[in-house]
Amino acid sequence: MTITLKGMTWNHPRGYDPMVACSRRWLDETGVKVEWKKRSLQDFETFPVEELARQFDLIVIDHPHVGQITHEKCLLPLDVTGRESERHALAAASTGQSYPSYAWQGRQWAFPIDAATQVQAWRPDLETTPPASWTEVLDLARSGKVLIPLRPPHSLMGFYTLCGNLGRPCAVEGPGELIDIETGTQVFEMLR
Repeated sequence: MTITLKGMTWNHPRGYDPMVACSRRWLDETGVKVEWKKRSLQDFETFPVEELARQFDLIVIDHPHVGQITHEKCLLPLDVTGRESERHALAAASTGQSYPSYAWQGRQWAFPIDAATQVQAWRPDLETTPPASWTEVLDLARSGKVLIPLRPPHSLMGFYTLCGNLGRPCAVEGPGELIDIETGTQVFEMLR
């Protein structure tokens, strides 16, 4: 008899196709089948993980959910004893800070399968060069030529990115202050 697990990810080839491919290999190696379902990117970013945890065995989450899932105690950490070498290999093969972005309070709550970051995109057919400073971005914004995603969690990630760009990144451990009030106010005003 085959064991079947239910998995949930987001509706994009980056989030779905690797899970299906890994699940085929996992079935061949272990006899355990994983059936993956997809949800929209907006649901991926905002749907309560606690509700998903009641329905699914495996869930692909985004790193901003780590604090929520640890507070709600709805998922188990993945840093199980005896798998240290695999975790070290995953951490070494991950891009930038992707791996530690899923760590909180001394535990590893997820593994990175994808990396995203806040970047500037521009169309050379509309502007000959991309803006090189925030002042230039604001000048373009005043003429209606700038878009910035501000739905959760993008607004938070934009905030974090600007704090880091100012050389005053937000805290990554707690408890304590996320960011000093002066920097937080400055970044809020930049986004506004």
